[in-house]
Amino acid sequence: MDLAVPEVNFTARWARGGLGGFIDDAAFDDYLRAYRAGMAKLPDCEISDVSTTFGTVRAYRFAGPDDGTPVVLLPGRNAATPMYRTNLTSLRAHRTIYGIDLLGEAGLSVQRKELRTPGDQARWLDDALAGLGLSRAHLLGVSIGGWTATNCAVHQPDRIASLTLLDPVFTFARIPVKTMLAAVLMYAPGMPETLRRRVLSWISGGADIEAAAETELISAGSRDFALRTPMPTLFTDAQLRSLAAPVLALIAGRSVMHNPDRAAARARHLLPHGQVEVWAQASHAINGEYPDEIAQRARRFWDEADASS
Repeated sequence: MDLAVPEVNFTARWARGGLGGFIDDAAFDDYLRAYRAGMAKLPDCEISDVSTTFGTVRAYRFAGPDDGTPVVLLPGRNAATPMYRTNLTSLRAHRTIYGIDLLGEAGLSVQRKELRTPGDQARWLDDALAGLGLSRAHLLGVSIGGWTATNCAVHQPDRIASLTLLDPVFTFARIPVKTMLAAVLMYAPGMPETLRRRVLSWISGGADIEAAAETELISAGSRDFALRTPMPTLFTDAQLRSLAAPVLALIAGRSVMHNPDRAAARARHLLPHGQVEVWAQASHAINGEYPDEIAQRARRFWDEADASS
């Protein structure tokens, strides 16, 4: 697959402010090898770079049935579009699917203007949906992708048909201190790769992750890319109550990213149009653990949302 690699940003690891970027040429080459390996495992797709107020957003279109509102996938941190490898076949049996790399994160989206506020982060995503010609779209996000989807629905709701949130972070409950410290280890320069992967396995519920292309990509993003996006903040009660779009929240019962029961209880209490489920045996890697089950559950939810719109 010809990825049409864009001219990316480069930045010092500990520089203050500015734009997210790769720390040097060698780091980008390392990341690109992992990215190419991940993309090689995905179905055929159309590639586009969409202009937004804050930079260009890399998007991939995976053709599916045209009789329903399209679905846009938002990945977790440092994972980019290839993290949905296990999901794409079952998801695109029901809808046309778009995968996009988050702006300001490791991937082939290229930030050109500083992101300062949650409103800025919602604006680039709304711009990207418009640039893709999507007047309405279902958003599906895992982890920070779930926060990104919800944030867009809070600040730029007009194009959003629904939200499907897979164990979203900073959305319904705070991240425990232990997990925050583990995340710091993930991004620490010079961190031994064996320890980085041990942390990633712990986040993924103790899974054996050595053979997964997604592991290579997330590890490469953690060591090769310097983030400059604002720290996500937990949504307020008022913000969650304001969500007009229907929400399907699938909370992982073995998640280390929050207290699952507290997250589910707050979501049930505050979401005006929410369907909240705790999948007891799932870890934070829920999308890879239950791809077919997620596709079937999401299809029913999307059909309901389209029928009521």
